[in-house]
Amino acid sequence: MKIGVLAVQGAFIEHEMALAALGVSCFEIRKAGDLSCPFDGLILPGGESTVQNKLLRDLGLFAPLKEKIEKGLPVFGTCAGLLLLAKEIVNDERRCFATMDIVAVRNAYGRQLGSFSARAEFKGLGLIPLTFIRAPYIARVGAEAEVLAVADGRIVAARQGRQLVTAFHPELYDDLRVHRYFLETAGAAGS
Repeated sequence: MKIGVLAVQGAFIEHEMALAALGVSCFEIRKAGDLSCPFDGLILPGGESTVQNKLLRDLGLFAPLKEKIEKGLPVFGTCAGLLLLAKEIVNDERRCFATMDIVAVRNAYGRQLGSFSARAEFKGLGLIPLTFIRAPYIARVGAEAEVLAVADGRIVAARQGRQLVTAFHPELYDDLRVHRYFLETAGAAGS
């Protein structure tokens, strides 16, 4: 199994370290030529969604990645990655892939100083640690999306087919259950 990690901006190295700890091969996606290598899944890291959206387009990555996601490539978006996949963002007119039927709220917990940690139940995984950094949350999920975690009354993780999103940063912990959950989805997809 090989996972591509979008590495144009944001916390991509932490995801690479989580994959390495699980013994999974990964590579960085920085330009369109990187997509010629076959891969079984994609991670869209936390960071600044507006910058990532612009760079995806400027670097020629947007259209081929959108097509791969629409054809069933497993994808895991954390924080900014959640916003890149959301069909609707309440407080932002910009859209990126818009492949997941969720309505997100950008910077829902305030500024960087409003960052915090918590714990919540994640469906099938039990109680997990959560870190929110200028995080979004999911206001609503569509009929095909499934809520996986709720913290303080807000949806913070969801899945739709082979798309997984978290408003929090599981890559910041040694607890690798969320990454393993994604990899199980990617493994089910095949090459």
